[in-house]
Amino acid sequence: MMYPAQSFGYLEMVEGVRQLVGRYSFLSAYVIGESVMGKPLIALRCGSGPRRIHMNGSFHANEWITSALLMRFAADLSAAYSSGEPVCGQQAEQLCREATLWLVPMVNPDGVELAQRGAPPTHPWHRQLLEWNGGSERFSGWKANIRGVDLNDQFPAFWEEECKRRGVTGPGPRDYPGPYPLSEPEARALARFTEIMSFDTVLALHTQGREIYWNYRNYEPAEAEELANRLGRASGYKPVKLSGSDAGYKDWFIQQYRRPGFTVEAGFGENPLPMANFDQIYVELQPLLLEALRL
Repeated sequence: MMYPAQSFGYLEMVEGVRQLVGRYSFLSAYVIGESVMGKPLIALRCGSGPRRIHMNGSFHANEWITSALLMRFAADLSAAYSSGEPVCGQQAEQLCREATLWLVPMVNPDGVELAQRGAPPTHPWHRQLLEWNGGSERFSGWKANIRGVDLNDQFPAFWEEECKRRGVTGPGPRDYPGPYPLSEPEARALARFTEIMSFDTVLALHTQGREIYWNYRNYEPAEAEELANRLGRASGYKPVKLSGSDAGYKDWFIQQYRRPGFTVEAGFGENPLPMANFDQIYVELQPLLLEALRL
């Protein structure tokens, strides 16, 4: 799979999915919903084991490098599964026999496209987006979806508390939780997908900070901290017990299911992390993602 030097967007992800599914018969792709602008939200399935593991990326538009990282992981895992070669010292065939990995590499494709390409006059939301962006034509720092809603503040886990804490009352580049929980089609699609699949463990990939958030208001299972420590040992990332944050996907999953959920802040620097950092980030992250399949 080729990775552009500057950015990794929706079209690159779709082409990567096409290549992988065409190359590996055990890998399959599904559409789990659509974005506001009608882009299919794609899930990749790898493995056939009884444990169901979910990973997702690009909840936040300017964290699009997470999509490239997950696609690279899918490619490496599939190649190792196919060849019988170990990956990071682990047998992919055994991992895929014990677990089924469901990847949603890009939760927020409209936002990713906006962060990367801006909103030219031909964009159907051009005037509205410029207004929400304070008149600026620079959208590289945009985190929200195309309607100016932060998708990781959209879930029904103390959503009202998050609204109070954010204090953002309307659409914008970041931190607006929306008019009500799951108001956005991207968040609704992921919640519905999670409910249907009833995952055993979820991992939401964000940037940046080299940290692992593993708890939520004491709803997390007893083993969650030790599992986070395992992920930390694999990667060098620091497990952090977080407070003062609600309404995220990981928060909702933990509260709803009392199962292990993690937010992993990959890499270090200022978002959007440049593709020049990709290889360095992936070297640290790959063992963590492999370990997550064993949780």
